[in-house]
Amino acid sequence: MTDDSRTDPSTGPAVSADANRRQVLYWRLMARLFSADEQPTLEAASVAVVDDLGLPPALLDPGVSVDNLVQRFPDLGAELKGLLAEEESEETGQGPAEVGADEVRRAALVSKLLLNVFSTGSGNVTATDLARWQQDAGWFEEALGCERGALRGRPGDSELGGVLAGLEGDLVRRMRLREVLADPALARQLTPSMSLIEQLLRDKANLSGIALANAKALIRRFVDEVAEVLRTQVEKTSVGKLDRSVPPKRVFRNLDVQRTIWKNLTNWNADDQRLYVDRLYYRHTARKTTPQRLIVVVDQSGSMVDAMVNCTILASIFTGLPKVDVHLIAYDTRALDLTPWVSDPFEVLLRTTLGGGTDGTVAMALARPKIAEPRNTVLVWISDFYDNRELLTDFEAVHRSGVKFIPVGSVNSSGNASVDPWFRQKLKDLGTPVISGHIRKLVFELKSFLA
Repeated sequence: MTDDSRTDPSTGPAVSADANRRQVLYWRLMARLFSADEQPTLEAASVAVVDDLGLPPALLDPGVSVDNLVQRFPDLGAELKGLLAEEESEETGQGPAEVGADEVRRAALVSKLLLNVFSTGSGNVTATDLARWQQDAGWFEEALGCERGALRGRPGDSELGGVLAGLEGDLVRRMRLREVLADPALARQLTPSMSLIEQLLRDKANLSGIALANAKALIRRFVDEVAEVLRTQVEKTSVGKLDRSVPPKRVFRNLDVQRTIWKNLTNWNADDQRLYVDRLYYRHTARKTTPQRLIVVVDQSGSMVDAMVNCTILASIFTGLPKVDVHLIAYDTRALDLTPWVSDPFEVLLRTTLGGGTDGTVAMALARPKIAEPRNTVLVWISDFYDNRELLTDFEAVHRSGVKFIPVGSVNSSGNASVDPWFRQKLKDLGTPVISGHIRKLVFELKSFLA
């Protein structure tokens, strides 16, 4: 393609050939995203553009994964990382006439990422298809300047994250999961995700033998990975206040170097330029803690899958904290006391049954007897609150008794939740507004109460 330019009589400025070439790539991208049928003219023009740029034709083939492309052409890997974090020339105030060959090359690479991630087709999906999409999504996240899995792992932090999580969930739903799980080689290719775990939990009653064993292995992997993340968030803030009545342990890790130097400055010897230390100072680490009871009630109906998984894991982490007595109840139209297994989220999840209706009064009947000392009890109620409105009377009574009542509309990976507007307003009037957002919000609230 020649590097000429033309003048648009309606606007005046010259439009370069590079601007035209970039436009061709983006028009081809839009055509492929909205239709599976190729547009011969756009395809031929795009092939010519890519060839002029010295890029491989595989860049235009959505059937070639980004991983595969980078393996064959390693130099492209460095170009893709951070690619979408850079500003477009138009965003920096440059007009279309200033588009150069670099912008055309960038458009070709961007088109590859967008097509592979957002054009997911229809019909059945294999484990290999899902794994390839997840790898491509990882490249897309890196192009945005994020770590792999960051957007899908925290979709509530951005609208784009929610879109990616939705695409992944759709792919999982289109998989012939039982057939994949029955094949150990295919099952090993599965990457645990919230969408996949939801499917496994819904279908576990229909699995047996090798398929059930592979499903359990995937659930345990996911539980362990999420638990590690949540444990880090919980440990960022220590529980309890420093107890200065307990002498600090005289060990090296507790040595307060700054205070030791400050307190011994009077021992500085100017002649030999040395500081003589006659006393060491240590930090206090013992903490005052009051026995606390944490009761977590989780709606396990179909709309609350993320909440069930995340809160089960979170409850197990708090079980490991000193002087925290954790109880876990799951409910739909029936309630189940899962406290005996609260330290093992894997076992809890295997005992849950997702779906069905919702009646929180049955869960409250189990929770109320567990409230022995209201002032030292926190009741976390996780639901979308599309529930029996008689439940409000129970909430009011619990709150008046002195229990720290925390209603939560969402503790999922996306942070998005649809909460019954009636309950939302009533709970706000009660002085206990519904928390909706990422699970980090719930961690913060619990740490604040238990401190």
